[in-house]
Amino acid sequence: MGKPTGFMEYARRVSKDVSPKQRIQNFDEFHVHLTMEEQQEQGARCMDCGVPFCQSGMTLGGMTSGCPLHNLVPEWNDLVYTGNWEQAYYRLHKTNNFPEFTSRVCPALCEAACTCGLNGDPVSTKENEYAIIENAYEKGYASAKPPKVRTGKKVAVVGSGPSGLAVADQLNKRGHLVTVFERADRIGGLLMYGIPNMKLEKHIIDRKIRVMEEEGVTFVTGCDIGRTVKAEKLLKEFDRVVLCCGSSQPRDISVPGRDAKGIYFAVDFLSANTKSLLDSGFADQKYADTKDKNVVIIGGGDTGNDCVGTAIRHGAKSVTQIEMMPKAPDTRADSNPWPQWPKVCKTDYGQEEAIAVYGRDPRIYESTVKEFVKDKNGNLKAVRIVSLTWEKDAGTGRMISKETVGSEKTLDAEIVLIAAGFLGSQKYVTDAFHVAVDDRTNVRTAAGRFATGVDRVFTAGDMHTGQSLVVKAIRQGRECAREVDESLMGYTNLYVQ
Repeated sequence: MGKPTGFMEYARRVSKDVSPKQRIQNFDEFHVHLTMEEQQEQGARCMDCGVPFCQSGMTLGGMTSGCPLHNLVPEWNDLVYTGNWEQAYYRLHKTNNFPEFTSRVCPALCEAACTCGLNGDPVSTKENEYAIIENAYEKGYASAKPPKVRTGKKVAVVGSGPSGLAVADQLNKRGHLVTVFERADRIGGLLMYGIPNMKLEKHIIDRKIRVMEEEGVTFVTGCDIGRTVKAEKLLKEFDRVVLCCGSSQPRDISVPGRDAKGIYFAVDFLSANTKSLLDSGFADQKYADTKDKNVVIIGGGDTGNDCVGTAIRHGAKSVTQIEMMPKAPDTRADSNPWPQWPKVCKTDYGQEEAIAVYGRDPRIYESTVKEFVKDKNGNLKAVRIVSLTWEKDAGTGRMISKETVGSEKTLDAEIVLIAAGFLGSQKYVTDAFHVAVDDRTNVRTAAGRFATGVDRVFTAGDMHTGQSLVVKAIRQGRECAREVDESLMGYTNLYVQ
């Protein structure tokens, strides 16, 4: 373990954030990280529990508790404490292909399940992970390591999000020849265009892609399989095809006035913003500019919060975030005990910035949209919302919402961003490969498996499970790669913890 008394001697410390009013001046990451010596002290706080819930990845109370990748957390926490940074990297990379991504965007399920957090503050595992991987790049431990033997088997991976990249990385390490096809102009999928630059700077993705290319993975951009390239071509040229196209069909809001000009899906808004930033530093103006406009965001999840932060950085006049659900409690309820994921109210970076800029939390809870109001030219000018009351249905026991009579109010809005989640895979892709989908349009497979009903076609990630976390997509990719490898070779030695 770390230091036997470390959790009693050292207080939890994490990176400091640049102040909200300062960080909104740009789209850069805004964390000031600890020194290596300070990080080693944090590693000392790990207790090496008899039952390390941090790496369990179990489902408790309908939520994931601990790391879905089963990262060997106590092991590399101890290695951080003792200063063995190289070995810490190898232990981390054994279970996680992309710690440079998860150490930035993962909600730290490991920390929520940390035993230290039961009666105190959890170990700063996510920060330790960041320090390990960044040190590994600096010292050369994370450099390319091409496979020494090639099998001659060819695999096509459609989609370059976290699951697709994990599939490609694993199968390439096994010696297969892997080609990743991406319909966008840059590799990374939702990592590149779905997550804003201030959460994950895009040169971090490019750095890893260069390593994978040096290791032998081929990347093809601007290739929309099912449209510009027929599915039959891939099945003819490759021994296996893996579909990792994400859950990219956004959920819409069907109310009067939906055709108003100024309404965007959040994923389109964020994608255009990042592309314009990368292409020209916003000089091309190919994004929805929120400067001096009233912005209403429908949806209270991570994507909605990213929209808040992005709109503020462009100088929005006001930002309001509409959430259907009630505000979560500020502390754990008795019905939500450790080590379950804590269902408590979280004020994320975007909301912090809104409070600093506008003097108020942007969220309005238990509300929904009734109408988008247009001006005479068809431009959005306002949003009518109504409050909701939640009640338990006597028949099913499920909570249902009802509109509160007389609670309607109108919000000024020139731009609306719909961040109401995703419905599943896109039909043109599933139709092209003739794969079956379930009632949520996720690609259907046998339980716990990744092979579709179509010979030699597999699937993984959000396209398989529906919208989820980056860390879960990586896990799916690793498991899928193992199944693909076994189908190609008759056995597999790919490691999945």
